[in-house]
Amino acid sequence: MIRPLQASDLAGVAEIWLNTNLKAHDFIPAEYWQDHFEQVKQMLPLAEVYLYEEQGEIQGFIGLSGSYIAGIFVCGQAQSRGIGRKLLDYAKAGKNRLELRVYQKNARAIAFYRREQFEIQSECLDGETGEKEYLMAWEA
Repeated sequence: MIRPLQASDLAGVAEIWLNTNLKAHDFIPAEYWQDHFEQVKQMLPLAEVYLYEEQGEIQGFIGLSGSYIAGIFVCGQAQSRGIGRKLLDYAKAGKNRLELRVYQKNARAIAFYRREQFEIQSECLDGETGEKEYLMAWEA
């Protein structure tokens, strides 16, 4: 089931954010993600966030800011089960265009977004991490 974020979900969602980033971005020091943890917890309620839940347990979420995907995060044991695609399809259903930034070293995420019809628009540099990113976009 996909549903909007509620205040009671915040701690669990923030943990998924941290753990997923640590695993997917091992090329960025762990301190970077840990240092941003509290800021993300404060920002989550201000964003458009939808959770994927099974049997009362949050398995993943997508964060949106207008047509920009701030991220899709699926907890480790639930990955490769189609949850990311379901969250993305949910977002696509309400938008004509979606954009995101993805680290070039995150080959798994790039492959996922390409499978979901996203195309690379440009290359840029994340000023905070110094890592190269792609701007990717999808249009209905």
